[in-house]
Amino acid sequence: MRDGALELHAGAPRTAMVASAGDHYARLLRLCEAAANPGAGRAIHARAVKAGLLASAYLCNNLLSYYAGPAAAGGFLEARRLFDEIPVAQRNVFTWNSLLSMYAKSGRLADARAVFAGMPERDAVSWTVMVVGLNRAGRFVEAVRTFLDMVADGLAPTQFTLTNVLSSCAVTEAGRAGRKVHPFVVKLGLSSCVPVANSVLNMYGKCGDAETARAVFERMPMRSVSSWNAMVSLNAHLGRMDLALSVFESMPDRTIISWNAVIAGYNQNGLDAKALWFFTRMLSDSSMEPDDITITSVLSACANLGMVSIGKQVHAYILRSGVPYTCQVTNALISMYAKSGSVENARGVMDQAVVADLNVISFTALQEGYVKLGDMERAREIFDVMSNRDVIAWTAMIVGYQQNGQNDEAMELFRLMIRSGPEPNSYTLAAVLSVCASLACLEYGKQIHCRAIRSLLEQSSSVSNAILTVYARSGNLPWARRVFDRVCWRKETVTWTSMIVALAQHGLGEDAVGLFEEMLRVGVKPDGITYVGVLSACAHAGFVDQGKRYYQQMQDKHGIVPEMSHYACMVDLLARSGLLSDAQEFIQQMPVEPDAITWGSLLSACRVHKDADLAELAAEKLLSVDPGNSGAYSALSNVYSACGRWNDAAKIWKRRKDKAVKKETGFSWTHIHNRVHVFGADDALHPQRDAVYRTAAKMWQDIKKAGFVPDLQSVLHDVDDELKEEMLSRHSEKLAIAFGLISTPEGTTLRIMKNLRVCNDCHTAIKFISKVSDREIILRDATRFHHFRDGLCSCKDYW
Repeated sequence: MRDGALELHAGAPRTAMVASAGDHYARLLRLCEAAANPGAGRAIHARAVKAGLLASAYLCNNLLSYYAGPAAAGGFLEARRLFDEIPVAQRNVFTWNSLLSMYAKSGRLADARAVFAGMPERDAVSWTVMVVGLNRAGRFVEAVRTFLDMVADGLAPTQFTLTNVLSSCAVTEAGRAGRKVHPFVVKLGLSSCVPVANSVLNMYGKCGDAETARAVFERMPMRSVSSWNAMVSLNAHLGRMDLALSVFESMPDRTIISWNAVIAGYNQNGLDAKALWFFTRMLSDSSMEPDDITITSVLSACANLGMVSIGKQVHAYILRSGVPYTCQVTNALISMYAKSGSVENARGVMDQAVVADLNVISFTALQEGYVKLGDMERAREIFDVMSNRDVIAWTAMIVGYQQNGQNDEAMELFRLMIRSGPEPNSYTLAAVLSVCASLACLEYGKQIHCRAIRSLLEQSSSVSNAILTVYARSGNLPWARRVFDRVCWRKETVTWTSMIVALAQHGLGEDAVGLFEEMLRVGVKPDGITYVGVLSACAHAGFVDQGKRYYQQMQDKHGIVPEMSHYACMVDLLARSGLLSDAQEFIQQMPVEPDAITWGSLLSACRVHKDADLAELAAEKLLSVDPGNSGAYSALSNVYSACGRWNDAAKIWKRRKDKAVKKETGFSWTHIHNRVHVFGADDALHPQRDAVYRTAAKMWQDIKKAGFVPDLQSVLHDVDDELKEEMLSRHSEKLAIAFGLISTPEGTTLRIMKNLRVCNDCHTAIKFISKVSDREIILRDATRFHHFRDGLCSCKDYW
């Protein structure tokens, strides 16, 4: 061809010449398309225009098809211009389908829909193009809907229509729609077509219909390796690893996908050791090279098992063998190191990675690694650099603060989450409610309770139990019982246990025992913690015989082997009731060595019952278990003081000083006006110090006029009585009460928390304060609640 001229036969009709030339240009376009040469294709288009050949519908359709293909590299404008230049009379279904295919294949679905809607007629190809385009673009529900419209229009689907719509059904797990597609496969005789049959098999597998999937598999006259892989994956996904392995062993041929399906199945079903075993089998028994999917599953198994040594070997294999450092592999490495405790190695991988490749899972794993180490500063650094923090990351950070005793930071982060983070889930609310319970922040607890009701998260067991605990630990037992009555129908052991423990801690031993009996009547099975609660209730209420019966019942009826907490409860039960010899005998018969709590219970009872000899033994044993326990020195000194053995008491304090054992600092706190106010003895730091001390002094004089006599023996210092009185009047709980009196309206209940056990003098003084001020005062000390009202305490002076 010279200069684009055409060698035409003389006398040939003009239309024949155009058609012949058009055919020639169409063949050239197909060659350009095969060679992926967009420049040559556009040149042919230009020559055809000059030669006046666009009157050929065949050539126009081929040009549109060329622009719709990959060779034209997105010639959308040229294709649309060409389409618009074609006379309407010359446009046929193929013309429209070419333009439609161009838009659908390139993901320009809005343009594709506009073309599809404007088509004067549609054939099976038109509908298939739309179904394929929607499926590839991830618009799976629309793909299924378009297919159903197609068959409703009376058009038979093609093989490509079926494979794509079945793929959409599989991804969306739309088994109902998939079952409507399956009959078309049978009707069109495509059951023996391996790609279509595999699509049917995959659809049933992804929808969890194992029986139908197996029936399809068994009826397949021909099976590809994909067919076998689909069955392995299905059984692995359903947790039937024995069947998955059986299918795997029966496979005539295997690919890396086959091995990955089994390894991932073991990993995802919690059989991580078997996942590692199968990986080693793959390396030794096959010629398969692990890919990034294999490595990701293996690293996940190492993370779950905490086997950092094997994880390091896998990491070395990645570096040595050249397995691609995909984002999945990078994230799996970070998670493996972080979960295995090698946080610095995880940080090293993260620092070398492309930040865009890191997902929130790896960030969260590293963050949780620092949380486990108690390094909240580094954990917060990781949290702050996350670009897409999800609810898991926020919750992990809040839980970390809570577990490390940084309650203020946990509350502040929760407030930030409410303002600018994702919606809290049940785990978030349970964690922040636990913070409220620790601080006894009743007002915050109420606000979160309201939020839980609005978001329907109150129905979560963890949230409802946390709400119950907030009310119980804030001293609002009626509300705790109200929450319990709303959720106890679930018959969950932890809910009943929480309420029983709350009643016991509030001194309502009889109510706690009654609720325990009701729990047994309605068929809720108690666990070991439940029995700790009911035994503690019996100890505080003095129900010795009943406590002994429950201790035996726990073992005989419910098969619960006693643990140290149960032994400690029994010692406390016997010792509190004055049965010190029985308590000592019980300790001697224990099958395990007593812990500090057990000896501490006996020592406390010796103080109440003034048994100095047994107190000496208990204190020595306690200090042998916990040499730094300052409470042992205090308790023994108190026993000596109660018995009038002042010299021995002084020797104990000297011994503590010589051994450099620091006395635990006592402090009290109260939550008023959305702030936690903390007081120590002789506190000089509070901004309202002067007003607090004036109120405390007046309160001291008022209760003395009402008949209160200070317990000077509670002061274990050799000073004159006047100074002892002054020291007693400034104990931390008294200062917290004084602050509460000047900061709240008359008649308001005061809620005070203390980190140590309340002393005798404060206990007696607060009874008088409650009467003089006409206030209810709820004090939570290290062991229980005391409800003071009208000069009486709920513990009946038995604590």
